[in-house]
Amino acid sequence: MTARAHRPTIKEVAQHAGVSPMTVSRTLSGGLNVKPDVQERVLAAVAELGYHRNENARSIRPGHSSGLIGVAITNIANPYYSTFALGVEEEAALTGRRILLGNTSEDAVRENALVSDFLGRRVEGLVVVPASNAPEHLADAQRQGVPVVQASRRIDGLDADSVVLADEEGAQRGATALLDAGHTRIGYLGNTLSIFTGQRRHAGFVRAFDERGIPIDQDIVAAGQQTVDQAREATRAMLQMKNPPTALFCANNRNAIGALKEINRQLSTGVRPASDYPEIMSFDDFELAELSPVPISVIDHDPRELGRTAARLLLDRLDADGGAVREVELPVELRMHLR
Repeated sequence: MTARAHRPTIKEVAQHAGVSPMTVSRTLSGGLNVKPDVQERVLAAVAELGYHRNENARSIRPGHSSGLIGVAITNIANPYYSTFALGVEEEAALTGRRILLGNTSEDAVRENALVSDFLGRRVEGLVVVPASNAPEHLADAQRQGVPVVQASRRIDGLDADSVVLADEEGAQRGATALLDAGHTRIGYLGNTLSIFTGQRRHAGFVRAFDERGIPIDQDIVAAGQQTVDQAREATRAMLQMKNPPTALFCANNRNAIGALKEINRQLSTGVRPASDYPEIMSFDDFELAELSPVPISVIDHDPRELGRTAARLLLDRLDADGGAVREVELPVELRMHLR
């Protein structure tokens, strides 16, 4: 684990650029009355030293910390992640800290900018649901003495604590339960396989088929849906097939909701009864799932506890710097509801 390091100061940037601290401040405030060539030297020094402007400087007294934790999630519209953030907030509040919450929309560039903003506000630590597999900006935060905890996903090569779910084992159990119920033509709906959870859950799905010696029809495997609407379109394409799937394995709740919306749309036409539509296995629960016209089984876990665990890892790291990186995997529960 990288030890806490010194954060560059505005004075050090000024010395590196050969200007006064006031010139650095003016450059970062828009460059008023600062010559272009001087601005270039200042900005080059900022980039080289990894300086982040302190947005809270006036409100933090010398020797005091900000009491803030930056939390970056991928989809603030998803109740799953708002519940996760609530867990982080509850645990942080026990130590008198508050959270700054930001949304990346699965965009690596937005995540980079958000983390930079958090650092500028002098957060004590970061809890991040990574939007990509790029570690540089988070490693940079660690070099500046800001500990990082990865939640739900891990980045290859990032030396940071993490808490994830038993994604592969849970997906295998869910897919196996569908196979044991007599389904062999099972459609797969998931997000892109480059995402940590997408890759692991797809791997668990495949392993269930491999252990039963049953081939997977790749025509009913759709991996790449990031939104409910995309999942709805993928479901529509599968249901229009001559031999549609009898069950759908949905690797997250966004895909499950999209599948359910398309099934409900088709049911509203009255052409076919609900019994003709595939039942659903959802990795992640979602609100009102029990009201579905087709059976929905759930690979369930507590996103609030995921958030609490991430916060506890971070708080432990803040209280006792150093030590080995910790990788926590939380269990999942299979709740069956089949025909």
